[in-house]
Amino acid sequence: MLNNVFDLDIRLIRVFLTVVDAHGVSAAQSKLNVGQSTISAQLSALETRLGYRLCERGRAGFRLTAKGEKFADSARRMIEALTEFGMEARNLDKKLVGRLSIGLIGHTPTHQNTRLSEVIRRFRQRDEAVRLDIVVRTPSELEEMLINGSIQVAIGYFWRRVTALQYTQLMLERQVAYCAPPHPLFYKEEEIEPEEAAGYAWAWRDYPVPPGHVPIHRRNIMAMTGNMEAMSILILSGQHLGYLPEEMGREHVARGAMKALNRTELSYEVGISVVTNRANANEPIVAAFLEDLKSVQL
Repeated sequence: MLNNVFDLDIRLIRVFLTVVDAHGVSAAQSKLNVGQSTISAQLSALETRLGYRLCERGRAGFRLTAKGEKFADSARRMIEALTEFGMEARNLDKKLVGRLSIGLIGHTPTHQNTRLSEVIRRFRQRDEAVRLDIVVRTPSELEEMLINGSIQVAIGYFWRRVTALQYTQLMLERQVAYCAPPHPLFYKEEEIEPEEAAGYAWAWRDYPVPPGHVPIHRRNIMAMTGNMEAMSILILSGQHLGYLPEEMGREHVARGAMKALNRTELSYEVGISVVTNRANANEPIVAAFLEDLKSVQL
């Protein structure tokens, strides 16, 4: 049994995680720069130390055992903790040391991303040694990650309010309805009236949207997605009407691939917010990032 963890164990654990990420021993050879027999021997040595089998490997393919899956999760947490410890040990003279994980929704407006880059630039001018991790997920996934501590800050559109989280609106983002050829509305020169548009097939968000937009009957919602790239594909098919962030839609309009139906009556606004877990909003690294975010203001 593994009662104490030594350097050799950590090396073996790193080998195991590399194999897991490569989905097999053969695929891990190039990453580890050693042969298959050596990797198999290292995995066997780790299993001997642990006292149980981590994975099935052989002609039938690679598969983690139930204990192997749990061990992989624990091992990743340990390696992450060691990485953070090493960073802190090397930078004890810095005011801010550690990790900051930021979650974003996909396809945010270009100007918002540019300003976020400015926030990061300002943050990097502080007396800090912080590793930044940035992930892109759906709003629901970001809220879950905030709750379980996988990320510390999220920026995006969030339609619900979770008690454990703190929401601060940064800006409003306009959503506009678009169509694309060969949809019949694309060839009409005049602006499309909401009542006419409502009678066609629509691609819709798979999450709630704010009130104020033209109601579409359920029978006319023929496709659903929460991803804006997927929404663009559905609209570009010419078979669905749909809403996109105006800046994103403007790019398609500029190259003649889309047309806005009616920017006045077929549009609505959503709030883009920064969200933190109330439990860690005052942690020095998080507080410093939020201060820089406020100074730039998206």
